[in-house]
Amino acid sequence: MSLIAPGLNHTFAIMSARLPVDLSKAYRLLNHGPTVLVSSAHAGAMNVMAAAWSMPLDFSPPKVALVIDRTTRTRELVEASGEFALNIPSRELAQATLKVGSESGREIDKFGAHGLATFAADKIAAPLLEGCLGWLECRVIAEPPIQDRYDLFLGEVVAAWADPRAFRDGHWSFEEGCPRSIHYIAGGNFFETGAAFEVDKK
Repeated sequence: MSLIAPGLNHTFAIMSARLPVDLSKAYRLLNHGPTVLVSSAHAGAMNVMAAAWSMPLDFSPPKVALVIDRTTRTRELVEASGEFALNIPSRELAQATLKVGSESGREIDKFGAHGLATFAADKIAAPLLEGCLGWLECRVIAEPPIQDRYDLFLGEVVAAWADPRAFRDGHWSFEEGCPRSIHYIAGGNFFETGAAFEVDKK
């Protein structure tokens, strides 16, 4: 089942493999430092970019920090809408992640060019990307001085979701065969999140 969002020329797929994440645990989607795909939308336009510099900031209410360069189309849409989404891709989306991080949304429709399906968020207008492992819907906490000086944006997480194959009961799954998040190094090189191990607390 799918629907067309008014004013946009993209098909939004209705996802079934998605469960809500308690906002008190939303920080755990990001605290291991995965590469994210930042989606944004305003006035009928939307865009997606890759970002390696994002992090959780607080528990209640949950907050995140994200660097968005002032020259990007995403920056324009985020500043205009006051919203963005952080989508956490797996290895299957690594090539698309590299592409959307290397291209300008002013020049091409990244969604159409790379076959990226989206579906509607619950609380914001920015689309969420199909095939990701986690999604955080965020509203910008306006801090003009740090936005202008450091390109640093703060956001309050207003909804969070996860693919239950990869994240459930507030924790990432490291079982064999489970999809895992990716981390960008440089020069087209990524690595997947590795196996978990526990340290004796005594």
